[in-house]
Amino acid sequence: MTRHLLNLADAGGDAIAMMIGDAIDRKAARAEWPKGRPDTDRPLDGRVLAMIFEKNSTRTRVSFDMAMRQLGGTSLVMEGASTQLGRGESVADTARVLSRMVDAIMIRTDDHAKAEEMARHATVPVINGLTDQSHPCQIVADLLTVVERGKALPGLEVAWLGDGNNVLNSVLEAAGLMKFNVRAGTPQGYDPDDAFVSMAREAGASVSLTRDAEEAAAGADVVVTDTWISMGQEHAHNKLAAMAPYQVNARLMACAKPDAIFLHCLPAHIGEEVTEDVFESAQSAVFDEAENRLHAQKSILLWAFGLL
Repeated sequence: MTRHLLNLADAGGDAIAMMIGDAIDRKAARAEWPKGRPDTDRPLDGRVLAMIFEKNSTRTRVSFDMAMRQLGGTSLVMEGASTQLGRGESVADTARVLSRMVDAIMIRTDDHAKAEEMARHATVPVINGLTDQSHPCQIVADLLTVVERGKALPGLEVAWLGDGNNVLNSVLEAAGLMKFNVRAGTPQGYDPDDAFVSMAREAGASVSLTRDAEEAAAGADVVVTDTWISMGQEHAHNKLAAMAPYQVNARLMACAKPDAIFLHCLPAHIGEEVTEDVFESAQSAVFDEAENRLHAQKSILLWAFGLL
């Protein structure tokens, strides 16, 4: 059976828990390198991952590439503009061609419908490396980071500040699957997708939407934000003005629990969505979070190949 990961629900809570456990083990083994011998089983030996990038990337590109290498496989980078996709070839035809040449496809694109079309026509696993709707791989790494910091997922209180974007959609999806709660502080007109809010609530998560940043942060175990201006967005000055009250600063972090951690999927714009003192503080786990993209990608790939 071909396993696609377009949204977290494609895997489900039990599989996500397995991914986190596997990633923890592989990260610990890698820390022993070169004394130890991490990934000696090289389970993806001979496998090739095609990575399609229609949006810029640092962490997604490097983490998937290195994950394949460390698991014994290889990757092929395909820039959207330099492939026939950039000249009008259909996603469906691209999926059918690549399925005959590679063993899995990762796509990072603007329109979620493209990832869905890729999965419909591919006969190999398709993984969402980011779309305008969701960012599932990022959230697996985020959950790994939270667990590493000694926090249990069931009952966790997560505060989101800023834009109700694709990352928040996936946080909400994870909340329903992993049984934690979310309070999202967003400006009028920047709420998360109603479908993801409903999905989380129907799965038993408590989801609160508020215009009050301090209300969102109050008593939180984890405080999360993201860049306010995504690649290609217009009217940035209007959006920045609307987002300003939701900046994560020392005053806002003080509303959370004393041992709360701060997460940001990066790249960060210091002085906009977060202040330097928070970003560089002991509460900030952003670079652990970034590293964990590598370890999470390994486990996601193994799940997609049916090896986890």
